[in-house]
Amino acid sequence: MATTESGIEQSGVDKAKDLQAAQIVQLTGTSGQPDTVDGFVVPPGVKPKRTSIWGIFKEMPFLVKLGALWLTFIFLSALYAQLDIRVFNGALPLADPNLQLNGFNPATGEFGTGAPLESPSWSHPLGTDALARDSFARAMHGSYVSVTVAIVSVTCGVVVGGLLGSLVGFVRGKTETALMAGIDVLLAFPALVLLLALISIFEVRDLFVISFVIGVLSIPAYTRVSRANSLAISNREFVTAAQAIGTKKWKILWREIIPNVLPTLLAYAMVAAAAVIVVEGTLSFLGLSVQLPTATWGNMINQARRDIKANFGQVLYPALILTFTVLALNQVGDFFQRRSSHRSSSI
Repeated sequence: MATTESGIEQSGVDKAKDLQAAQIVQLTGTSGQPDTVDGFVVPPGVKPKRTSIWGIFKEMPFLVKLGALWLTFIFLSALYAQLDIRVFNGALPLADPNLQLNGFNPATGEFGTGAPLESPSWSHPLGTDALARDSFARAMHGSYVSVTVAIVSVTCGVVVGGLLGSLVGFVRGKTETALMAGIDVLLAFPALVLLLALISIFEVRDLFVISFVIGVLSIPAYTRVSRANSLAISNREFVTAAQAIGTKKWKILWREIIPNVLPTLLAYAMVAAAAVIVVEGTLSFLGLSVQLPTATWGNMINQARRDIKANFGQVLYPALILTFTVLALNQVGDFFQRRSSHRSSSI
């Protein structure tokens, strides 16, 4: 008799699940959750209005707005510097970052009579370094190195680490056990020491190769972040409803899990990009990043430290640019982290 009652109860639970799934399909037209904007459910038949970039910018606190504007300036500086070299062949109003401005004669190797170290002026906003090169132009070209390293490493982490973490958090079982064991082994190695060893052994000095290596070493951290979010999302009602109506697992992963993991992962990516820029600056300072005379913020600090008593500004300017960029990434990343947490709690 107890068995019969248990079977009736189980049948009632199954019917309730099927009814819930059918209601969601009726409301949304899909097996997923209803359309939401900033955590609020949009009624059926109403076209959801997404928040614009300007709307997100207005939501930011004052310091976060300053950080977002600074990051925009750094990105545009990197783009402008590369357009000047690759497209316009130096025709844009920006000094050559490797041109020695004190009358240096490359044929004889003799310097001119001009002073190599100049203070900031209208023609040289950040002055010149010990080799009479324009520091503002070198800082702009150095921003290209930092932006490239950040974008390539973040792309590797989000695409590979995000996909792996979302997969194992949803599938679970032996796949999760085996993959996370490998991730834990990779996390056990000190990433910076391993990176220094790889660059020293293979003598790699190409920007994209260095960026890719840093990106590969950052994959385990992204995997763990995406897995944690995938585990939480896999237990939500809209995922249970999709499973109840027989939706294929790869469709649930693509339509339900990954879109809800992505906002948190992108917020983490901004904070991780700050750490990546610091790593590249460390490598440049040690002379293990891109080869000279390519300008980076790290090698600008390294080259200027020998003349720190004569012109402290040549150390200060690239150090401040690096500091402001890392601080801005952390501020903006924290803002989007709070925003994505609010959205996740409202789903």
